[in-house]
Amino acid sequence: MSGGGQARLLGQWGEEQVAERLRREGWAIVARNFRCRMGELDIVAKNERYLAFVEVKLRKNDQFGSACEAVTPSKQRKLRAAAQFYLMGHPTELQPRFDVAEVYAPQGIHTEGPDIYYIENAF
Repeated sequence: MSGGGQARLLGQWGEEQVAERLRREGWAIVARNFRCRMGELDIVAKNERYLAFVEVKLRKNDQFGSACEAVTPSKQRKLRAAAQFYLMGHPTELQPRFDVAEVYAPQGIHTEGPDIYYIENAF
């Protein structure tokens, strides 16, 4: 598998780890990999109070900085624009928020029990 294909597989695996955690915590996953011309939303989840736009960042370790550091101001702008586009087609009374999930998986997809750090209202 090519490097890009391997990275995509690893990213999907990380997103599934986060989605499963959210489900265990009572969230409903309403969209995955929502794409529009503004960008992509990894996970859109809701509970009784919030509609969370969750950006998932996976790393094998934090040797080159924490995963959330990759959510730069430029990336935040793109996520906000994609979320606005999503909300135009999916109006809701829920309070929207932006969360970031850091997934640390030293053995990649073979990691059992990856460390997940979940940051609510990240930006």
